[in-house]
Amino acid sequence: MKKIIIEESKEGLEKLLGERVTLYCLNYIYCGDLKGVNDTCVLLENAGIVYNTGSHDSDSWEEYEKLPNDWYVKTNTIESFGIYKK
Repeated sequence: MKKIIIEESKEGLEKLLGERVTLYCLNYIYCGDLKGVNDTCVLLENAGIVYNTGSHDSDSWEEYEKLPNDWYVKTNTIESFGIYKK
């Protein structure tokens, strides 16, 4: 039997700390600078809500509204995440 066992200490959201990320959540799409991660939430600075992504080829969101302060998003609402548009 062959097994591959690799343990990464920084994977998932922790790997993206310091990056501008997009979080696809249950009800909204959030975009911001990922500044904190724990078991229950993430902290976004310079955050906003994406109401319309526009074309996946474009470099910017078609409809984006900046939030007034740093924003916390509960991790149990995140469906997918990554580095996408600025």
